[in-house]
Formats: sequence, C-alpha cells, structure tokens
Amino acid sequence: MTRIITPTADNTPAASLPLLDAVNKQLGVIPNLMKVVGNSPAALEGYLSLSGALGKGTLGAKTGERIALAVAELNACNYCLSAHSYLAANLAKLDAAEIEANRRGTSDDAKAAAAVRFATQVVKARGHVVDADVAAVKAAGFSQGEIIEIVVHVALNTLTNYVNEVAQTEIDFPVAAALSH
Repeated sequence: MTRIITPTADNTPAASLPLLDAVNKQLGVIPNLMKVVGNSPAALEGYLSLSGALGKGTLGAKTGERIALAVAELNACNYCLSAHSYLAANLAKLDAAEIEANRRGTSDDAKAAAAVRFATQVVKARGHVVDADVAAVKAAGFSQGEIIEIVVHVALNTLTNYVNEVAQTEIDFPVAAALSH
C-alpha cells in the first residue's frame, strides 16, 4: 500500500499535466515515480529539469544507469532497482553481469568502475569523501566537470530513492530481486 497516492489524470494537479504528457511522449508511458512526484508541480519540474540537464552531460547514459543502480542498491530502493535494472538492460544495453556488478558498486569496464566506486563512496560518506577517493576518480580519467556530474547523479538518484521509499511507490517495472551481499 502506498503512503502517498499515485494520482490519475483526474486528480493530478493541473500544472503537472503538461509535464507528465511530455514524459509520456518521450517514454511512451508515465512511470509511477513521475506520477507521485507530480503531486507537486514544482518538484516534478525540478526533477525533470535536472534529469534532462544530466542527460546532456558528458558521462553518458550507460554510466548514468550504472550510478543509478549502485545508489539504489545502497539506499535499498526496490522501485529504483527495478526501474534502473530495466532501463540499464533495455535502453543503455548493459548485460546482466554488468548490471549486477553495478549494483555491487563496480563495473566490468575499468573507467566506469572508477565512477561507480566514487559514486558509492559519495553515498556512504554522505559527500564527505577523502582526498584519495577524488584522486582515484581523477586518475581513471574523469575531469573535474565529470566528477561534479557523478555527484549530481548521486544526488538525483538519492532524491528519487527517498521519494519512492517515503511514498512506497508501487513498482511498475519488472521487479528486480535484491542482491545478497
């Protein structure tokens, strides 16, 4: 049972409707997360703006999904684990082994592994990473701008993890099984 309703078109705030319509045109569906966030037009606009801006960043969709998977696993967000497992496989074209590696905080790709490890350190340390964490991601070839993008990906995914956990959003993707650590 959800704590915060997933509104239908009839009870969605009017200011959220055009934003949700744009999501529907882009994805062909409106995920429950977007509907729940749409309870607040300001929150929905902020989420979509930040997500859209990061989509234009230099990290790319694959690394963005890798980070999303690692963050969702650390934050134990079943909705986001399910959504990003689906998106990683179907949009970013990551294979099952890579998705599992990402959820465990690494990658089969050396450079991507550095980004995912750094993202997990940001989550675990709540931003209070040590110099060695920053040095490691720089040594892997990430620019200062890309390091900031990694941090913002962590923040955006933490935001959606928290919204889904607070709301207990109904999962509308194939459910991803929790990993045993």
